[in-house]
Amino acid sequence: MNRLEQQLADKLQERYKTGNLRRLTTHREPVDFFSNDYLGIATGGILNKMIAERFPKPGATGSTGSRLLSGNNEAFEALEHTIASFHKAEAALVFNSGYDANTGLISSIALRHTTILYDELCHASIIDGVRLSLCSGKYKFRHNDLNDLQEKLLRYRDVGSVIVVVESVYSMDGDMVPLTEMAQLCLANDAQLIVDEAHATGVFSPHGEGLVCALGLEDQVFARIHTFGKALGCHGAAVVGSATLKQYLINFSRSFIYTTALPQHSVQAIDCAYNYLSAPHFTNQPLHDNISYIRQQIKLKGITGWAESNSPIQVRIAGSNEQALSLATQMREAGLQVKAILSPTVPSGSERVRVCLHSFNTPFEIDRLLGVR
Repeated sequence: MNRLEQQLADKLQERYKTGNLRRLTTHREPVDFFSNDYLGIATGGILNKMIAERFPKPGATGSTGSRLLSGNNEAFEALEHTIASFHKAEAALVFNSGYDANTGLISSIALRHTTILYDELCHASIIDGVRLSLCSGKYKFRHNDLNDLQEKLLRYRDVGSVIVVVESVYSMDGDMVPLTEMAQLCLANDAQLIVDEAHATGVFSPHGEGLVCALGLEDQVFARIHTFGKALGCHGAAVVGSATLKQYLINFSRSFIYTTALPQHSVQAIDCAYNYLSAPHFTNQPLHDNISYIRQQIKLKGITGWAESNSPIQVRIAGSNEQALSLATQMREAGLQVKAILSPTVPSGSERVRVCLHSFNTPFEIDRLLGVR
């Protein structure tokens, strides 16, 4: 083993000793409480059926190049028009993933004299976008703390342009941003608000337009990121905002410019997912019924350890890597597929089991989940 490999092996051994070594697994228990397929359109076969009906001829498996070279086509243009209209925005630009969208958006629009304020629990893709930006003013504020945000807005408002970055629903805790109050703060302090709607797309608003649309805040948000790999059951993401922002990203966003475009069959899948959400008979109410049910049962039965959440993401705090792994093992032995979230993904002492609810989960399955203590 050479010196570099030995250094890598030593780092892995450190992780192993502390009980937080990550591993890939393929085994699945019968009851899904861990995927982001909130509406069941991926694993339930709904999306595959729609694609076969709407596009009898399968799309190409390769796009042959970036969208600025050979990868663009009329299907992309039509899809972006559909996405922008659905989310009540002027324009949309499709990226290959939510990670690409966040890093490409934030790193390109934060110029040298820009200040970025971001929630301390923002996703790694947002943090990496901040790190990649050229601006020198990069500050996190306490999670969902309006007072801390206000203090920092007042401190930096006269330095240059200010960008505030938050998420609709935070992926590790399942709690939601106080978006109306935050939008008002940004408006009052001439700051531009970016909202990552990854875990709100398909979930909030009658047709799943997201939390911004649910609260009628479209005109108060500079940009939104809607990802397709969760409730929409496919792959990719879009940044929605102004036509000026779209044109800017086409010219300056490195994760858009320097990557091969999504293939045609992915574009078709995204188009079908939006067609599904737009249908008159669409409803995400079964998902919200399950969210209400688990919260009611936790309260009625006096079960402790579950964090407050009104989203599909429910969290059972364990307190250590060992306890989180033990609890997840017990749940899997009960036939429930869950995921233990360990430090350093979450801070030490807040290790937990992360549960994702879906439209297709039953009260019986939720009762079985809550029965594991």
